[in-house]
Amino acid sequence: MKLKKELGLFDVFAVSTGAMFSSGFFLLPGLAAQHTGPSVILAYFLAGLLIMPAMFSVAEISTALPRSGGAYFFLDRSLGPMMGTIGGIGTYIALLLKTAFALVGIGAYASIFWDISIKKTAVIFAVIFAVLNIFGARKSSGIQKVFVVGLLIVLGAFIADGFWNIFSGTHPSVRFDKGGYDPFFTGGISGLLFTTGFVFISYLGLTQIASVAEEIKNPERNIPLGMALSLLVTGLIYVLGVFVMVTVIGNEALVEDLSPAATAVEQLFVWLPPKTGLYIIVIAALFAFASTGNAGMLATSRYPLAMGRDKLFSEKFSIISRWGTPVPAILLTAGLIVCFIVVLTEEGIVKLASTFQLFIFMAINFSVIVFRNSKIASYDPGYHSPLYPWMQIFGILSSLALIFYMGWGALAFTLIIIFLSYLWYVFFVRSKVKREGAIYHWFALLGKHQHDELENEFMMILREKGLRQDDSFNQTVVRSKTHFIDNAAFEDLVQDVANSIALELNVDGNDLNEEFLKTTPIDPALVIPEVSLLYAKIPDIIHPVLHIVLCEAGIDKPVEKHGAFSREKIKIFFFLVNDENHPKQQLRMLSSIINIAERDHFIKDIFSSKTERKIIEYLLHDKRYISFPLKKNEPSGTLINKKLMEVKLPQDVLVVFIDRENASFAPKGNTVLLENDVLTIVGEPGSINKLYDQFILSELG
Repeated sequence: MKLKKELGLFDVFAVSTGAMFSSGFFLLPGLAAQHTGPSVILAYFLAGLLIMPAMFSVAEISTALPRSGGAYFFLDRSLGPMMGTIGGIGTYIALLLKTAFALVGIGAYASIFWDISIKKTAVIFAVIFAVLNIFGARKSSGIQKVFVVGLLIVLGAFIADGFWNIFSGTHPSVRFDKGGYDPFFTGGISGLLFTTGFVFISYLGLTQIASVAEEIKNPERNIPLGMALSLLVTGLIYVLGVFVMVTVIGNEALVEDLSPAATAVEQLFVWLPPKTGLYIIVIAALFAFASTGNAGMLATSRYPLAMGRDKLFSEKFSIISRWGTPVPAILLTAGLIVCFIVVLTEEGIVKLASTFQLFIFMAINFSVIVFRNSKIASYDPGYHSPLYPWMQIFGILSSLALIFYMGWGALAFTLIIIFLSYLWYVFFVRSKVKREGAIYHWFALLGKHQHDELENEFMMILREKGLRQDDSFNQTVVRSKTHFIDNAAFEDLVQDVANSIALELNVDGNDLNEEFLKTTPIDPALVIPEVSLLYAKIPDIIHPVLHIVLCEAGIDKPVEKHGAFSREKIKIFFFLVNDENHPKQQLRMLSSIINIAERDHFIKDIFSSKTERKIIEYLLHDKRYISFPLKKNEPSGTLINKKLMEVKLPQDVLVVFIDRENASFAPKGNTVLLENDVLTIVGEPGSINKLYDQFILSELG
């Protein structure tokens, strides 16, 4: 069972942003200032810059492979199951610790107002967020959006009031003083770099969205845009907010303050009743820790789900409930978080989590290089990282440098996690998993074997993603030609179709014939009973070409399986030719044809469509298609005798052909619409529904 695609752009922004605001703003500034002084402001800025390579890399891979599992899935499919195991377990533990720390923060801030146990409160909220996640990502992300909106409003007010008091001179006790920034670097450059790595955890939620990529609608747009907006907003709030804290509190007091936001706000919001500002910021902190805890529960639980699917964990964790959520994975995650809350102290968690995540970011940046060089045809990201490969190389080197500045203790923790994860792979995983990563495709010439199943898996993901808006699939179907035949030899059929298309494109028919008969690693993903897809790429053609051959008696086609040859009866052949400069578009179009061919009763429906136009209508028939005749005395009659350019239609629809007196043609702007013309229109579902209501429902009424 698949996860539901319920998360939109604002959900992406909310999950990513909510996973970042907690300790980074309300706790870490004072701890971080101990090592670098006022330049802690610069450390937050540098950390935001240095996470950008990982953000771009995660965005690219997520739009190519929108699957649950985040870093685990990326590393497994690029570098193989061993690195997937190490990355998955390590990142899972790091995120568990980060989420547990956020929940403890709820208890800590709540204890300011109420006499309650910090850890008991944290455990209660762990259970609450687990229940929310069990009943659906949409419900969970809905709570997340409330948290994030409330948090941004309060933090925006904190920064605005802080800047007003600092620079207006209204309150002499709160003003900008250059002396408070001298010295700016109390720990030198090494202290600044250490602090940059130390506060890196503040931004880790940015890439956490990748672990729920499978549940995101339109991931090719929403993932990179949501992450970029999240980084921009979060970076601004961190830098400006820490500037307010440093200026208002002063460096000497800041380095000893574990709640600097609360301390600073006591000198701000003087226009409100006493303590009101403190109440507001404490409530905001509760929002922050709650949003991080909720987002952490949502994203972290997808790691055992993805690893269970791939047999790196028990397959029980891959079970999806009737609510569309991975209940066993959520329960495991919640149970471990509760254990960490009860057993561990908070000290050192930040440094350890940051160090291991820096290691993971190094591997993810390398993964993009591997995927690009593997030349896997079905690796088709909707977003490409800028400045490749220099962006990734910079990300690897900068992360490595920060790891060493974090100290030997944190590095030792990372190495221990890597070693234990390797042992798990050796004794539990290796005997069950025969898959290899994309790196084997890259190094195939060096004697390593390719793992063709990877091509098939990526092709299946491509099918689920569907077409892009600029893909001309509908127009290609409209221009397609259908051939009805009684019988033929397979080889003769392919040559005849190749010659027909070659004449249309003015290319060599024999070359096209050879292209159609080639086998590629994606062929196993294109198998449908009684249906065959043959495809070719030709340089510099104006538009894709599709020919459909129907033979009700069936044609014997030779098929090779595991080295053995046999013949299968094929009743429907699709011959697709694309420009060789757009190979990914061809894969998406092939995927769309497969999705159509998997409809219930496909063979029967195609052969019951007696005319070429009816076949085209059937192939186009979905929420993006409508066809209706123009009749007098009915709503569609208003279009009669008008030029197509004069007809007011929604901008995102296209009249792809007109059926007139048993002939079909693609209209132009000056085409005059006549009575009894049948218009076929394709476009976005919302606009198609409006046309349906206007010209069909109103007619029926």
